[in-house]
Amino acid sequence: MHSRRSLLFAGLAVPLPLLPQSTTERPPAVESALVKDFVIAGHNDLEKVQTMLAARPALLNATWDWGGGDFETALGGASHMGRRDIALFLLDKGARMDLFAAAMLGKVDIIKAALAAFPDIHKSLGPHKIPMIAHAKKGGEDAVAVVKLLEPYQAARASAISIG
Repeated sequence: MHSRRSLLFAGLAVPLPLLPQSTTERPPAVESALVKDFVIAGHNDLEKVQTMLAARPALLNATWDWGGGDFETALGGASHMGRRDIALFLLDKGARMDLFAAAMLGKVDIIKAALAAFPDIHKSLGPHKIPMIAHAKKGGEDAVAVVKLLEPYQAARASAISIG
């Protein structure tokens, strides 16, 4: 009798690589009040973000729902507030990069690639329904190339809305 981890092939038992066993046990969720405080700090308080993340690394990608599916991370807050310092700190710690952070940080190659792969991606809205171009504008001089890249899309969208 062979274990479930072996494959019978031409009469030979060939062991399969050991796969991690799935487990239903998970650590407890991060307290919602702590998540909310971290996301709020992500908007404007680098020192608090650093302190909170040092104490609770699980906060890095924690998401707060402001209501109605308006989800936001600390990186999302930093991005629409133009807080490059907070965004870079979080990304350096392993936060999940998103297009809104890329736009604010002036990562024009990332935005170009996203537009090439998904031509309507410029219509995506970030936390609080803030458009990508608004994130880029918050990036100041570092994001001028992204603003210029997105402006024609915004102009076409505004024209379509006024005609409709």
